[in-house]
Amino acid sequence: MNKIKKIGVFTSGGDAPGMNAAIRAVARTASGHKIECVGIYNGYEGMMEGKFENNLRQKIANIMQRGGTILKTARSKEFMEKEGRTKAYQHLKNNNIDALVAIGGNGTYTGAMKFGQEHDMPIIGLPGTIDNDIYGTDYTIGFDTSINTAIDAIDKIRDTADSHSRLFFIEVMGRHAGYIALHTAIGSGAYSVFLPETDTIIPEWVAKLNKQRRKLFNIVIVAEGNKNGNANDIAQKVKESGFERDVRVTVIGHLQRGGSPTCHDRVLASRLGYQAVNCLIAGDGGIALGIVNGKLEKNGFEDAIYKTKELDTDLLEMINLLSL
Repeated sequence: MNKIKKIGVFTSGGDAPGMNAAIRAVARTASGHKIECVGIYNGYEGMMEGKFENNLRQKIANIMQRGGTILKTARSKEFMEKEGRTKAYQHLKNNNIDALVAIGGNGTYTGAMKFGQEHDMPIIGLPGTIDNDIYGTDYTIGFDTSINTAIDAIDKIRDTADSHSRLFFIEVMGRHAGYIALHTAIGSGAYSVFLPETDTIIPEWVAKLNKQRRKLFNIVIVAEGNKNGNANDIAQKVKESGFERDVRVTVIGHLQRGGSPTCHDRVLASRLGYQAVNCLIAGDGGIALGIVNGKLEKNGFEDAIYKTKELDTDLLEMINLLSL
């Protein structure tokens, strides 16, 4: 405990609902252990520029329910170069920061891993990304809010789809992973889902759908990074394959990143932020935290970055049966 006197906390990469709850938990847990906590603005960019909030404890009241991040966020190409990381380290040492909590996704973890390999500073990573694609945790901060936002929008779209007997392709985020699309499809009762991890032969898909006359309308969820293209691309291919009814496309987009976090995300973020400080006090560093089967999980950054978090095949089978 005597080794850690001042912790820096920052958010990096894409914003995710619940990041503020994590910041709050880190700052308050540190304060409870008589450790200073400094906020670093704009992720690694702010670290290289020395943009620090030394009065973070006074800034965290009434932020639990807010989306986004009060510390702002950015992606940094300069930090991926050794010179940029050296510059950041000098600013941290000049401000007497001797440990870090990094909240973000794969890119954030990659930067933390490289920084930790070059400089003597313990870093704990917290999985802050709506994509839910980080190895070593059942859920990432922001994922639950994001799928609830998508489902709320789809429930409204369903009304007009039903009224006009239309087929709606609804695009959600997920360039490399289909967790948002799969969970949204199940939760919204969608007919089908297009994922980055699976192949769908569109002519065969259209032939099957044309046979199901009993369905006057259909909702189809599309992950933006699936192999057949985006929702507009798929809609065009479906029309060209002989689909017999009206087709429409809706892209939910960045709505999924914003909004007040759900209770699940607030609790998850608070739990992880609290444990991050405890881990630093215990002498841990160079690890990413997660919750697996309700229990705290620790993984080295390398595993968290490079190991693949597989989709649940039971869920894939389930959505196919439930759509019949």
